[in-house]
Amino acid sequence: MEQEHLGEQLLLRRQKLKELRAQGVEPYGLKYPVSHSAREVKEGFAILEGKTVRLAGRMLTRRGHGKACFANIQDGSGQVQIYIRLDNVGDEQYALFQNLDIGDIIGCGGAVFKTRTGEITVNVETFTLLSKALRPLPEKWHGLKDVETRYRRRYADLLANPEVRRVFILRSKIIQAMREFLTGKDFLEVETPVMHTVTGGATARPFVTYHNALDLDLYLRIATELHLKRLVVGGLERVFELGRIFRNEGISTSHNPEFTSVEIYQANADYEDMMELMEKMVLAIAQQVLGSNQVIYQERELDFSLPWPRKKLIDLVNEITGIDFREISGDVEARKIATSRGLEPGKGSTWGEILFRFFEEYCEDKLWGPVFVQDYPVDVSPLARRCDEDAAFTYRFECFMAGKEIANAFTELTDPLDQRERFQQQVQKRAGGDEEAHMMDEDFLNALEYGMPPTGGLGIGIDRLVMILTGSTSIRDVILFPTMRPKELDQELNLSKDDIK
Repeated sequence: MEQEHLGEQLLLRRQKLKELRAQGVEPYGLKYPVSHSAREVKEGFAILEGKTVRLAGRMLTRRGHGKACFANIQDGSGQVQIYIRLDNVGDEQYALFQNLDIGDIIGCGGAVFKTRTGEITVNVETFTLLSKALRPLPEKWHGLKDVETRYRRRYADLLANPEVRRVFILRSKIIQAMREFLTGKDFLEVETPVMHTVTGGATARPFVTYHNALDLDLYLRIATELHLKRLVVGGLERVFELGRIFRNEGISTSHNPEFTSVEIYQANADYEDMMELMEKMVLAIAQQVLGSNQVIYQERELDFSLPWPRKKLIDLVNEITGIDFREISGDVEARKIATSRGLEPGKGSTWGEILFRFFEEYCEDKLWGPVFVQDYPVDVSPLARRCDEDAAFTYRFECFMAGKEIANAFTELTDPLDQRERFQQQVQKRAGGDEEAHMMDEDFLNALEYGMPPTGGLGIGIDRLVMILTGSTSIRDVILFPTMRPKELDQELNLSKDDIK
């Protein structure tokens, strides 16, 4: 019955598979003794000319008929042309090659030469079928364009679109460069639990799972912050963790429920040190990976040259909206101002929460950056230390690039009594229906009571940073397998593509 649902090309390839096996040819072979990559053959031509090489790759094109033909094969390093003649390989092997399909993976060996047109080529003397492709390459190799298909079938996307491969190679290099920078500054990379008994470290709704043996609900982590701070208390004074974070939130061009972050903590430091650390690290990464201080993002330049501008949040709101929150006294007046602007604040919304709401609504998308926005209201910063000069604000900053929040950082709150009071306020919000509010974390408070040194903490969204450095406009373009509704469910619910974007 399955065969009835296959298209003509798929049926033909399956028939070829049967014929190969009938001829005694194993269509899924063992490893091939590769001596060179495609790139090495092309870059090393001066040394390799006339010498025999062995390489393996996927056949992308085939040209020619009769007793000789050319083909292009691709491995992880790039493409190279091969030339195969009946006189060189014999009737049986030549017939087998002629019966191969675009997309099949082969191993071949032969001498390197240059054609009359100057193309570096391998003159095939032997070849082996390594893997028979039962599906044709996307759109005959002209490029996979359908966005939904690209995300659902990333393997096909990587095969069809060289630019996609480039982005993910750059992503790997960016993360490697970040690790090298941090370890070079004596930071220790650590791993902390992914499943938590108490969720915390960020304002977000968690995913809940269940542990059968313990008969216990557990939360997938929404941040690594509180465990990393425990390590600082324990005497690991410079730590960082690169890892996956899970937040039960919507999907957009800048949000995916599963994403990657790095969190960095340094004892005897503050948020000014974290600003300096971040700007130096991003500049070093750009120079190492991209070879430049600048990138072009959406046809505009982002320049990572030092130093990056620093602006106070309350000043930005005044500058962009014309409203000076220093002149607004109290929560009631702030709620009136918000209502007049159509923001519909909740009954319990505070002055600080409304100031932050104004910043989110009117300022964030206008910050091209890179720029540090500092001194956030204490009402929206339950883990940051209050400013000595004004207790309504905290030593907190966020970094923005191209209108996107890339990083969040604090001079950490180390006072366990103040932290308990802030947690209690969060618990009240949670009891009032705010599923993103923090829980009470008694063990973390216990850790703080042992004494935590003055500490600076920094969290960076790796996916968003990679978006900026690679020129990608959607977070799903930099996550190999982004979260999507199963296609079968979409069809069942008759949803359009826009519903899952």
